[in-house]
Amino acid sequence: MFDITAELGSIVLQQEGIQKLALNNKGAAALAVGLAAVGTGYAQRGIGSAAVGAIAEDSDNFATGLIFTAIPETLIIIALVTIFVV
Repeated sequence: MFDITAELGSIVLQQEGIQKLALNNKGAAALAVGLAAVGTGYAQRGIGSAAVGAIAEDSDNFATGLIFTAIPETLIIIALVTIFVV
């Protein structure tokens, strides 16, 4: 997954790649939100399973597990707000 991101970055940074790729502002915004969504999903994968396991052992951990699961979602919310601000 990260190899594709590095390859895409090297294509964008090349002079000929910019002219051929034609990444405009909307495309850059879509790429930013998409990568933020992938990062959010990757973070919530581990946090969600750990939270469910902690809640299964002790139901008092529900609020903590819910908060930790919701924290990565702020990343995608910030990405969406950035699009509308810019």
